[in-house]
Amino acid sequence: MLNKTMMMGGVAALALALSSGAQAAVSAQEAAKLGDSLTAFGAPKAGNGVDAGSPLAIPAWRGFPASDKPSAYTRPGQHHPDPFPNDEVLLTINNDNKGEYAERLPEGVKALMETYPETFHINVYQSRRTTSAPDWVYENTKKNATTAQLGDNGVSGAFGGIPFPILHGSNEEKARQAIWNHILRWRGQYVVRRASEVAVQRNGRYTLVTSQQEVYFRYYNPELSEAELDNIIFFFISETLAPARLAGGATLVHETLDQQKLARQAWGYNEGTRRVQRSPNVAYDQPISAADGLRTADDTDMYNGALDRYDWRLVHDEPVEMFIPYNNYRLDSADLEYSDILLPGHINPEHARWELHRVWVVDATLKSGQRHIYERRTFYIDADSWQVAVVDQYDRRGEMWRVSLAHIKNFYEVPTQWTAMDVFHDLRSRRYHVQQLTNEASNNLIFDRAYPGDSHFSPAGLRRRGN
Repeated sequence: MLNKTMMMGGVAALALALSSGAQAAVSAQEAAKLGDSLTAFGAPKAGNGVDAGSPLAIPAWRGFPASDKPSAYTRPGQHHPDPFPNDEVLLTINNDNKGEYAERLPEGVKALMETYPETFHINVYQSRRTTSAPDWVYENTKKNATTAQLGDNGVSGAFGGIPFPILHGSNEEKARQAIWNHILRWRGQYVVRRASEVAVQRNGRYTLVTSQQEVYFRYYNPELSEAELDNIIFFFISETLAPARLAGGATLVHETLDQQKLARQAWGYNEGTRRVQRSPNVAYDQPISAADGLRTADDTDMYNGALDRYDWRLVHDEPVEMFIPYNNYRLDSADLEYSDILLPGHINPEHARWELHRVWVVDATLKSGQRHIYERRTFYIDADSWQVAVVDQYDRRGEMWRVSLAHIKNFYEVPTQWTAMDVFHDLRSRRYHVQQLTNEASNNLIFDRAYPGDSHFSPAGLRRRGN
């Protein structure tokens, strides 16, 4: 972690932002709350005052102290031992008693209980606020608070940290800031993962699609600066390894910060033709083939890409207390096989962990004249990490259609918070799609490999991988 770049884009970036009509950043006095009454990422540091041991208690934030890191963890990429193996279920919420906790349940979670009343429930454990990041990310976040600017469809004046740890401006601006915080949240620098995804049919059958993925977060490379990003947030490669009929195909993505200035750049490699071709439609509601139509391009990572097709609204002025998936080490355990997790209708709820956390709620409504299969989406965003935890998705008739769940966990060797797996439910077809299955694989996310260089993430580099 080098220190070059902890400098922000400076006067030129600020002038550019102001010329685009962006709102002013927060004052230095407001930013001083970060690390004091607020966490470094902008969440209330204090707990909610409920006695520890209650499922309705939220403790004070203390990050992920070294004393909580299991001594059994020995090498990057291995399956993480659960830091809290002795925690017990404090509360089970199902279709019968969900009314008692209605205000603390996302609408989509209630819909899952109604769709699968006999089998779907959530087990609530002690809330543990494990979100953590390196100190230099915290320092950059505090700088960003006074310099970051929200443009028409992008962000300027921010680098190497959460851009808007303190939401400010109009309601719509706050809502868009919250989504950008999710898109630009800290997830490491160069990451490699070999994992499987499945589309689980109504009868419980599925076929594994296994791939190796690499992502380089340019936005979080401390050897760069905002000016050197060249409008690129990250590079991403996914190479399909199995089944045999799909093996060898690969996708390359250059994710742009302002997708109206320059749309996402994507290329595909076809093993049969040994050719690399541009893929112009990997965005918005383009269906993802490996997901059997259950996930759109912008469903990936709970939400990604441009914000321009929706009107955005912050539902509450402050984060509210809700049950969301959290600290899901069990779902990543090598002790489980995929058949232990994947049931008809939904994953096995006995292996999923839910906790009470503070959540920002953001509503997105499709703009008049715009096209998308989702007329409305509601995002439940963990206030500690800015990770979207749950998404409700509605059809053109205003009816709940799909529900996305990010089963959050902390990768304490980095440290960073990401997910053990993401699950995308279709309530009508009673099918679901799961990403990031690694239980039967030798590795989880690997964060410590040397970055292979920008040419590795070029169309020519994609071609070389296939030869």
